Amino acid sequence: MADITRRFGWRHLRSAPTAHIRHHKRGKLSHDGPGLSFWYRSLSAALSEVPVNDRELAMAFHARTADFQDVTVQATVTYRISGPAEAAARLDFSVDPDTGVWRSAPLEQIATLLTETAQQHTLDVLARTPLATALVDGVASVRERVASGLSAEPRLPATGIDVVAVRVVAIRPEAEVERALRTPAREQIQQEADRATYERRAVAVERERTIAENELASQIELARREEQLVDQRGINARREAEEKSAADGVRTEAEADRKVRLARAEAEAARDIGSARAEAQAAWLRAHAEVDPGTLHALAATRLAENLPRIDSLTLSPDVLTGLLARLGRTDPEARA
Repeated sequence: MADITRRFGWRHLRSAPTAHIRHHKRGKLSHDGPGLSFWYRSLSAALSEVPVNDRELAMAFHARTADFQDVTVQATVTYRISGPAEAAARLDFSVDPDTGVWRSAPLEQIATLLTETAQQHTLDVLARTPLATALVDGVASVRERVASGLSAEPRLPATGIDVVAVRVVAIRPEAEVERALRTPAREQIQQEADRATYERRAVAVERERTIAENELASQIELARREEQLVDQRGINARREAEEKSAADGVRTEAEADRKVRLARAEAEAARDIGSARAEAQAAWLRAHAEVDPGTLHALAATRLAENLPRIDSLTLSPDVLTGLLARLGRTDPEARA
């Protein structure tokens, strides 16, 4: 919108470089061009402001495919007004000379024209396209058809409008249909995930089986070695028992031999001792046989006295003493004393 200021009944207009100003005074064109700045009187001036910059027009509309499915098309059309004189002649771009505000809505008219034209060509394309094809290839086909349709539209050049670019953002079906269409892909993805899970589990099971086989093989090898160890221990025990038995036999034989030799030696010694004792006893008997009985009695008394306990003092009664002296052939005890 142009800037308008008031000074002493005059008006001053200053426009942007992207706005084309047409000033008519008394039916004649006084100023025509973008970015103008001039004084005028509001009572005698007719002003038009036509934007000449690129403008974006976003549009969204519904369409139906060949299989009678509703879809929503989102597109954006970039356009510019290349012929300001034609646009001002065909559309009302006049502005209030006091405020600089458009008296009508010319850009809305252009938006309606572009939207209806693009929608017409879009409906024509999608009406012959199934939903699946429209969702896959519909964006490119709709974009090409809308671009060619807008370029061939005669009203646009006559109005001074050039279409710069056409972009189709998306073609979307209804929410329920979209969920239904997503289901096979999701199921396939889930199947792929399940298959990957099963394969991972299978690999894990195979690895566990390998580990179990290795552990079993280790246990078998350990049991075999334990069996060998037990056999070796048995062999060693038998060998040790045999060696011990042989040693005990040798030791027993040696001990028996020693005892036999000892017994023989003792028997010989006892025999020699007995012979010596017999000879001594015989000699003793022969010696006693040659001695008189009195001497033997004296020797017997001596031997008896040697074997009697020691007597320090002896007290005899007179009767005993008398009898003893009588036996000795004496009758006077005092003479004995």
